[in-house]
Amino acid sequence: MDHHAERTAQSGATVSTRIAFAAADTPEAQAALARLTARYGEVAPEDASFIVALGGDGLMLETLHRFMDRKIPIFGMNCGSVGFLLNDYREEGLVERLARAQSVVLHPLRMIARTVDGRTFEALAINEVSLRRETRQAAKLSISIDGVERLDELVCDGALVSTPAGSTAYNLSAHGPIIPLGAGVLALTPISAFRPRRWRGALLPHTARIAFGIREAAKRPVSAVADYTEVRDVATVEVQEDRSVALTLLFDPEHNLEERILKEQFLP
Repeated sequence: MDHHAERTAQSGATVSTRIAFAAADTPEAQAALARLTARYGEVAPEDASFIVALGGDGLMLETLHRFMDRKIPIFGMNCGSVGFLLNDYREEGLVERLARAQSVVLHPLRMIARTVDGRTFEALAINEVSLRRETRQAAKLSISIDGVERLDELVCDGALVSTPAGSTAYNLSAHGPIIPLGAGVLALTPISAFRPRRWRGALLPHTARIAFGIREAAKRPVSAVADYTEVRDVATVEVQEDRSVALTLLFDPEHNLEERILKEQFLP
């Protein structure tokens, strides 16, 4: 998936509708890109007042990461298989849709991972930070919240910390809770917990500092993943919401993210 391949030809678009496009490297998304740029023109991302992302949720996540420092509102249209973070694809009325779109502000998680050989890596996650075993051996994790150890040993395939926006993704597949955007909490969810077998995770204040320790790291290696940034052979992982980073997503009023998360809780 090549989310770096935006066209950058200048157009006659007005200042209020300066649009740059980001498109997945799929025939459907690339065809949509060609039609939309022919219809609405395009400016370079650095000159845009809006980014329109064409693809699925994976492309949307990549676009959010790519333009994280630019604070440009991003409006996604679904040209992929999964489009929870995206609006319906329609070619007509794009300028009007952008003008009346509702904004949702997301704050990512910041992961600080230290490896067994002493290196430190940082990465941001819009959906979740997950820890996963690297081999057939189960992982053994300790979990501390705000400096207080809450679990001495969790034997599992892994664990994850999810934002509300990411709660319907990997977190839901791991049987974690769906979280409304305004709830002010994060989900801490085990992945295939073996011991304690009945521990199902926890809901934590969004201000919580979560620290994982990896026990027997040489025998039971663990990787840490922030969305799609992976660090292998970690010794400790710290996770906390980063309120200094704000990402703005745009949604059609009838298709807003808050409503989608609410509806997801009532699906059969």
